[in-house]
Amino acid sequence: MQVKRTPDHRFENLPGYPFRPNYLEVDDTEGGKLRIHYLDEGAHDGDVVLLLHGQPVWSYLYRHMIPTLVEAGFRVIAPDLVGFGRSDKPVHSEDYTYARHVIWMSDWLTQLDLSGITVFLQDWGSLIGLRLVAAFPERFAAVVLSNGGLPTGPIPAEFVGPARDAYKTLPTLKAAELEPCFRGTYEGGTPGIPSFLYWRKFCAESQEILRPGNVIDLIVNEVSLTEGEKAAFNAPYPDESYVAGARRFPSLVPLFADEPEVAENKAAWEVLKQFDKPFLCAFADDDPVTAGGDRDFLDMVPGCKGLDHRTIGPSGHFPQQDQPEQCVKAILDITSRE
Repeated sequence: MQVKRTPDHRFENLPGYPFRPNYLEVDDTEGGKLRIHYLDEGAHDGDVVLLLHGQPVWSYLYRHMIPTLVEAGFRVIAPDLVGFGRSDKPVHSEDYTYARHVIWMSDWLTQLDLSGITVFLQDWGSLIGLRLVAAFPERFAAVVLSNGGLPTGPIPAEFVGPARDAYKTLPTLKAAELEPCFRGTYEGGTPGIPSFLYWRKFCAESQEILRPGNVIDLIVNEVSLTEGEKAAFNAPYPDESYVAGARRFPSLVPLFADEPEVAENKAAWEVLKQFDKPFLCAFADDDPVTAGGDRDFLDMVPGCKGLDHRTIGPSGHFPQQDQPEQCVKAILDITSRE
């Protein structure tokens, strides 16, 4: 497996990110090793809060939440997924699979031997994190889910063929066209095609340089980034050879009933249907990507019963950026640390 590692100097003097790096190696599944970066802040005897990011960001997204959680007495751990942040980056897109991401982060979690975890999940952090919860329920004390889910092929089998055929004919949008596409106001949209497929095609086929800091501003975010923050989100990716992971993730979401990991996600759902520890939903008020995604959890996860579920707002897809205080409050509420 060919791997790139972002030079350390790219991470110097990032605004609002003074944290010391930590590293741990995991099996790459091909006989080699991958280095995973993670932040580990606060007292090591404190209760663990685990913060999992999604695509196309990295642990920089949690910079505003970490100090407040540390002040509340928690040990706060925020890893960079493989392909993101300061973690190693396989350069070939086929090296990234949903199953491998779960294996890599399971290896990381068990090596650290974390337990009593309150986990905050968003975007791909939930697709991977909920698999970890299902695989190791004994390690988790509580879950806060924001703008995420655990899809099991929501496009029915009878529509797989027509949807795939239509996908081939979709235009590859420009980045500036993505927000109206997600909102259903893109004039060139194909009726009946989920807007997420346009994002999948953009990441897989666009010739535009993929810069996460620029994308965050475009995809329904309420708080504009400063130029310094944009540069910080872009820092792990000196050139296109570093962004294979970010480009690959949308194609790994199991939207179609016959895609890899549908069966594994369904099995994970069976565990979540028995998960009776606190499970709080805190979705944003203005995220068309995941709107309504909390319903299945509220209906089927026992740990959701009797909790003060809430809507975070005003916020787009990244509430950690838009409303970090409300995200922290959700964690404090579920752990009774107000």
